Amino acid sequence: MPVERTVRLTNKFGLHIRPAAKIVDLALKCKSEIFILKDTQQANAKSIIELATLAAPYGTLLSIRSDGADAEGVVAAIEQLINSKFGEE
Repeated sequence: MPVERTVRLTNKFGLHIRPAAKIVDLALKCKSEIFILKDTQQANAKSIIELATLAAPYGTLLSIRSDGADAEGVVAAIEQLINSKFGEE
């Protein structure tokens, strides 16, 4: 069953390479497909290049969407990472 949550980027510099790498690290540990969505754009959370193309600054709303056996856990982990401001502040 698909899982989706929406979160707001509250870290000062938004989704730049360092936070994107942290998302990829989490996503690569899961078996489920996982995507990060911004408006009409969709990026595979297992691809740092795709995440970087979202160009998501501070305050952007992102949706985390996953489908698979471990979908709930990985969505919760990425949501927590984003809410923790990626440990940057």
